[in-house]
Amino acid sequence: MSHNPQPFLTDISEIRRRAREHLEEGAVTKDYEGDVKVAIQLLNDALATEIVCVLRYSSHYVAAQGIQSEAVKAEFGAHAREEQQHAMQLAERINQLGGTANFNPEGLLSRSASQFVAGKNLVDMIREDLVAERIAVQTYQEMIRYFANHDPTTRRLLEEILAKEEEHANDMHDLLVAHQGQPMLNS
Repeated sequence: MSHNPQPFLTDISEIRRRAREHLEEGAVTKDYEGDVKVAIQLLNDALATEIVCVLRYSSHYVAAQGIQSEAVKAEFGAHAREEQQHAMQLAERINQLGGTANFNPEGLLSRSASQFVAGKNLVDMIREDLVAERIAVQTYQEMIRYFANHDPTTRRLLEEILAKEEEHANDMHDLLVAHQGQPMLNS
């Protein structure tokens, strides 16, 4: 029995014709399987979360004091820069989907999954950053499941950010163990 597989691009002239339609929609084509409005809203909420994380890590970077704080301070600074990079990546994706990235500070905390908690001391700061990272990990995992195969570009971006957030959570866990002198996780 002869098997004649369908070609990947069944009608290149039709694809070319459709590419010329609705140019105002930019990268979003008729074949986009997701809900663009929902995607933009979810990404703007993630953007707010990243901005809050940048602010919290920056605050902790400035506030970290004491002989034991230099390594922690450096980690806070590195994480603030990486969270800023995530914010810009999310904003770029929002733009690609035809939306407007919401950088407005008004309502920022209500849009963010994480909170801004200053912390009374170095251990409190580390603990609050670990809590925020755990919130980010869970939020990105849920978003990745939502986008699944409907928007592979956004899903891959979120997977990349998730990997970094998991690394941040691990860093904060290790710092918390180092500064509390006891393991937080069962071996």
